[in-house]
Amino acid sequence: MGKNRTLTTVLAVSALTLTLVSCSSEKPSPDDAAAALAEGLSNADLSASSFTAGTPAQVNTELETLLAGMGPARPAVTVAGIDEDAENDDAAAVRLAYAWDVNMDSAPDWSYESTAQLRRGEDDAWQVQWAPSVLFESLADGDRLVRTTSPGLRADILDRNGQPLMGSRPVLRIGINKPDIPEDRQAASATALAELAGLDPAGYAAQVAASGPEAFVEAIVQRQEADGPVTPEALAGIPGALSIPDSRVLAPTRTFARALLGTVGEATAELIEESEGRLSAGNQTGLSGLQQQYDEQLQGTPGVAVTLENTSGNNIVFSINSEDGTALQTTLDPRLQSLAEGILEDEPSASAIVAIQPSTGDVLTVANGPGSEGQQTALLGQYPPGSTFKIATSLALLRQGVTPDSSLSCPAELSVDGRKFNNAGSYPAAFVGEIPLRDAFAQSCNTAFINTRDTVPQDALASAAQDLGIGVSASMGVPAFFGSVPEEADGTAHAASMIGQGEVLVSPLALAVAAASVGKGERVTPLLVTSSPEAETTDAESGSASAPASPSPSPAPTGAGDAGAFTAAEAASLRDMMRGVVTDGGANMLVDVPGEPVLAKTGTAEFGSETPPRTHAWVVAVQGDLAVAVFVAEGELGSTSGGPLMKAFLDGAAGQP
Repeated sequence: MGKNRTLTTVLAVSALTLTLVSCSSEKPSPDDAAAALAEGLSNADLSASSFTAGTPAQVNTELETLLAGMGPARPAVTVAGIDEDAENDDAAAVRLAYAWDVNMDSAPDWSYESTAQLRRGEDDAWQVQWAPSVLFESLADGDRLVRTTSPGLRADILDRNGQPLMGSRPVLRIGINKPDIPEDRQAASATALAELAGLDPAGYAAQVAASGPEAFVEAIVQRQEADGPVTPEALAGIPGALSIPDSRVLAPTRTFARALLGTVGEATAELIEESEGRLSAGNQTGLSGLQQQYDEQLQGTPGVAVTLENTSGNNIVFSINSEDGTALQTTLDPRLQSLAEGILEDEPSASAIVAIQPSTGDVLTVANGPGSEGQQTALLGQYPPGSTFKIATSLALLRQGVTPDSSLSCPAELSVDGRKFNNAGSYPAAFVGEIPLRDAFAQSCNTAFINTRDTVPQDALASAAQDLGIGVSASMGVPAFFGSVPEEADGTAHAASMIGQGEVLVSPLALAVAAASVGKGERVTPLLVTSSPEAETTDAESGSASAPASPSPSPAPTGAGDAGAFTAAEAASLRDMMRGVVTDGGANMLVDVPGEPVLAKTGTAEFGSETPPRTHAWVVAVQGDLAVAVFVAEGELGSTSGGPLMKAFLDGAAGQP
């Protein structure tokens, strides 16, 4: 019995000893270390790995240097396999599979493998034998990877006929070439060139002085075909001055549709950051307007090159060819655009002319005068429309059973809740008293329309405006303000709405749409960009009624109405009354415009707190398949400030001088 217990004990101890020996001989595999390395390379953070030499922080610093030239591009790294050393169980090699998205289109395009050596440390933990070649096989100490982009040929912005509105044009880059002039003469030459080019002499001279000894310091870029300030003869008299032929993306003239088309120039640091790798320093890109909004379409797909750089030179290790951009088709008519801009060139305040083709909704002109100071008054301005809004008020009256021959009361003065409303100082006394709607419309009797406020509730007024397109958003391809008419208003606010004051706001575009809708006999949807993969429905945020609005988008207006609610009979009555404005009312200056009969409505809108108030001047007109809105921010009456501009435009559109 005792012997058996002893034997059993010996066997149990022996089994336990064998188990302990077996467990102690099992060492961790390199799998976890390999996975941690791959994940760390993907995240550009190797803090979770251990290294045979150097701390994780030191290796991270080296990795950051290696990747600094790659911009935002980072690889996705996985373990492709692990090869253990048959003769040394403390050594292994991990094969790492790299997949880069170097052109930043969310799809891998550059793939390769590299190898990292692993060594088992004294604590049996696996360590990485770090070297630059772990990131890319050819990398050695002192090397780095650099990613650069090169855009394809930038596409043109086209007019309605498919011809370039804005494309590559020959220019001259004019500046001081420092190697061509002694250092002690550079300041004098820089000052002379700056004065010739209209630049700040001290600023340009300082720029030249701060540039390197071999630099060409650009002062001005001038169209080759234009009579610019810097002539070859004048340039020849300035030592070190140089003119270099080049090309730039430009419109026909410096001012042509500038607020709409925008400009192209060297990418700013902010745009490069926002592009998430699409742009690099030195790239040309859209800086404003359609050129910026549709930059990706116009620029196309950039080419990308990854270069291994070191002190010995550069070696391209991967590249993707660029693809040319796709042209942007617009509805602009270049002749009418130039005509409109020429008509506005002497107007000192903000001004605009918008023309639309009623049959198609195509926007033919988006002209802003120099007084707009680069702002998009035509599309984004938010202003009270004044008496031009009586087109919408008249439509609302027609829907309440009023006819053009119905009698309205037009007193010289009217009081609503203590607020006095008057007609314009030039209002003809012969049309005071009981007059038909057509005369109240032609002569623009404010008091007559306000007297109908109990007949037309505010929501009916808003609905009528919407059926003409005012307050109805449209996917026209550019940001725009389509107007705003409150659906609720009482007392003096409702009275003011009846004559296009109060909280009623429009842009020149919105009024051109309303005129086009009358001309067509149904609500017109405006269109400006016709070939775009990303035409957006955007309105301008609410802003000051007397200043151009910010091009920030806002939600589409509510209560857009039914596009079929505007009837042919209603349109015919409005056209008849608008013709009366030309034959018998405030737009008489348009009666002799050649071509089809002109229909019109003038408007004057008060704004500001001065006494007497400042006024906007408006005129809208329809002639055949052309609808036009003219706006002057600091005008007198619509007839006196806007009328001559409208006549000049319609005469010019008809081919008359």
